[in-house]
Amino acid sequence: MSILKIARLGHPVLRAAARPLTKSQIRAENVQRLIDDMIETMREYGGVGLAAPQVHVEARIAVIEAPPRDESEPSATTILVNPVVIPLDDKCLVDWEGCLSIPDLRGEVPRAARIGVEAQDRQGRALVFEAAGFLARVVQHECDHLEGVVFLDRMPDLRSLSFIREQERFSPDDGGAGEE
Repeated sequence: MSILKIARLGHPVLRAAARPLTKSQIRAENVQRLIDDMIETMREYGGVGLAAPQVHVEARIAVIEAPPRDESEPSATTILVNPVVIPLDDKCLVDWEGCLSIPDLRGEVPRAARIGVEAQDRQGRALVFEAAGFLARVVQHECDHLEGVVFLDRMPDLRSLSFIREQERFSPDDGGAGEE
């Protein structure tokens, strides 16, 4: 496995819509290797999610590693291929987000509180689930990357945009989310 180079804001790959994959493409050795490399890259950089465009690949793939609910549980790694996100109600939550492609910055972003997800797993099998809270936020963040959207585009007010160090130093709360 390899650590991949992260595309940074300004690179055109981050602003392009990614292409869907067929079942045979998903199962191909090069895509399986890409998924493994994306997981390793996400972990290396301390992220909780990573989309293929962030590693210079225009494919509709995202990897997510949700933090466990308690220390006795392992982190669950989820692979989403060709995902579709469906908001399940009108409730939105605002929380802090960061991004490996926009290093050292974080801002407050509104996201659907509860979503349905339809995707394929790394073998091309149907994957359908509901997500809420932090997991819903991470899924939406990564799926935005597949459409050429970054978290800055979702911020209604840029006044919360902060360098992580300064935000942690001066914010009355804990600063919220990790890098996605």
